[in-house]
Amino acid sequence: MKNSNVMTYVATGCVVVVVVVFATLIYESRALSYLSSDPKVCITCHTMNTHYATWQHSSHREQAGCVDCHLPRDSFVKKMFAKSIDGYNHSVAMTFVTYGKNLRVTPNAAERIQNNCISCHQEAVSLMFENSERYARFDDVVSMGRRCWDCHRMVPHGRPKSLLSAPDTLGVKEFKNL
Repeated sequence: MKNSNVMTYVATGCVVVVVVVFATLIYESRALSYLSSDPKVCITCHTMNTHYATWQHSSHREQAGCVDCHLPRDSFVKKMFAKSIDGYNHSVAMTFVTYGKNLRVTPNAAERIQNNCISCHQEAVSLMFENSERYARFDDVVSMGRRCWDCHRMVPHGRPKSLLSAPDTLGVKEFKNL
């Protein structure tokens, strides 16, 4: 009988320790903040400080946050799925330092960004398509197969995405206020 009581206490103690460690991990990593749309969440990784700082000084700051451009907006499920995949990829890249000197958008993320650009700027895109068709007979035809950032390279993150483009970004501490 004593053995069974000891095992019960040991098992209960192990479960309590696991729950406490898990809860501490969730709290310390601010894991629940990743469910929000706050751009400050993106600067939990120091490699995103430059992107955050350049976005803060862009024309998009008042209109669109990170998730507005980088995640699907048509359904909550698609948004959370994309956020999970991107988060996993970011964790692996940051853990194993496989992102290189500059971060690059994946083909899937590029498609999402392009779709979001078009949805926000539908009127301008429609006008571009109309003009492209209207002036198709001329040599200076607008190529309609390009990504928005092929022409608008500076939007919304400015020039190169490196510490040199925003040298004071290592001091970005806004995430601690979440």
